[in-house]
Amino acid sequence: MNARADSEIPDVDDVEDPAGDARRARWTSAGTGALLALAGLAAAVLRGTGSAPTVVPAAYAFGAAVCALASVLGSRGRTRRALWLLVVGAMVMALGDQFD
Repeated sequence: MNARADSEIPDVDDVEDPAGDARRARWTSAGTGALLALAGLAAAVLRGTGSAPTVVPAAYAFGAAVCALASVLGSRGRTRRALWLLVVGAMVMALGDQFD
């Protein structure tokens, strides 16, 4: 007979893995930042070749740069700052689109 009761044995799903959570947050913020930076850069190139005012591609390029910075910060573990930079970068791109 086992001396420990079955209720004392931790379930596999109940065990927390803070290192795994941090790794997942770093990958998520780095990947999201890179994706938004590439999308903003592509939008800046497409809007720059058209008849849009100059401020529109500049806003997309600046937003892409902010998202690229967020990607770098996220990969280094600064996920909270990276999240806010992603929000700011996306807002700058959206604001620049309003001038079109």
